[in-house]
Amino acid sequence: MYLDIHALQSVPPSNINRDDTGSPKTAVYGGTLRARVSSQAWKRAMREMFSDLMPEGELGIRTKFVVPLIAQRIAAKREDLADRADDFAGAVLGATGIKIKETDRKGSDEGTLATDYLVFIANRELDELADTAIAWADEGVDPKKPGKSKKEVQQAFKGIKSVDIALFGRMLADAAEFNVDASAQVAHAISVNAISQEYDYFTAVDDCAADDNAGAGMIGTVGFNSSTLYRYATVNLDSLMEQLESGEAAARGAAAFVEAFAKSMPTGKQNTFANRTLPSVVVVSLRDDQPINLVSAFERPVYAEHGSSISQVAAERLATCAQQVEAAYSRPAVRSWHVSYGVDPSALEFFGEAVSFDALVGAVRESVEAALLAKE
Repeated sequence: MYLDIHALQSVPPSNINRDDTGSPKTAVYGGTLRARVSSQAWKRAMREMFSDLMPEGELGIRTKFVVPLIAQRIAAKREDLADRADDFAGAVLGATGIKIKETDRKGSDEGTLATDYLVFIANRELDELADTAIAWADEGVDPKKPGKSKKEVQQAFKGIKSVDIALFGRMLADAAEFNVDASAQVAHAISVNAISQEYDYFTAVDDCAADDNAGAGMIGTVGFNSSTLYRYATVNLDSLMEQLESGEAAARGAAAFVEAFAKSMPTGKQNTFANRTLPSVVVVSLRDDQPINLVSAFERPVYAEHGSSISQVAAERLATCAQQVEAAYSRPAVRSWHVSYGVDPSALEFFGEAVSFDALVGAVRESVEAALLAKE
């Protein structure tokens, strides 16, 4: 079972996701230049929103500073170990095979033990590693020479995964046995319309400059563009249920994913452009064959036609493409729902029932749970 999510989102002048030159990211599609927002940028925004949608204990954190997090838990559980918490935290994490070192980062993190790369680790796993470290302390283990095998810490990484790790996956170069395959895939968002990169030339005035100083305190330029984005993601529901070990938990995770996908926004240059919008169209389809990305609807760039907005024409194209693909391959969706504003909802009738967003999230949760429980 797969959950496909499609969205059309109009974004005003903005620089949501910058390239190495500071300009908005782009891509050439259908022979024309399109605005692009990387999947990494949007997944980060989605993960940030998960803390508002799911209990903290069912989530994880991605950081190089795993040792301090374990040490904090050790000290909170056992005050008598507070002065040795860093040593035992480093010992227990090192036993997993993940390499740690003294960071040379300046500032408040100076001198803190850190991993060589970002580690995505669940709060539950941090708690269990802390418990293991406490047990070692009670056994009289020397944290500098623990002499413990990896098997003794593997249990922390077994069992039910956190929702965000199950959805977005985990890769640990030094401990591949703890890797997790992502249950979700998120496409790079691209504009349905061709765009032109533009640049804002700005000046800043020094408030304390002399009255006869007419010069600017600072000058510069910032790149931006405007676009209507097509966004797509899919969730492998069977994989999600396998990792969460529950159809009900997988349904809650899928519903949270849909909500975070629709409502999140990467934070690039938001103070400059205030570009926070919500999708004008959200379509969710439950499929039992394979995921289907409908981006081919926009291989030919969209232009406003006969007084219709780009969003309206894009909505019509999206529905037409879905109908053609499903007819050509005889693979209709099991069920679909759609939410829209600012477009004629009749254009989206192919996608089933028009509902409010809250009703869509609720329907997704109920339908996914029913489908997965039927498999258990």
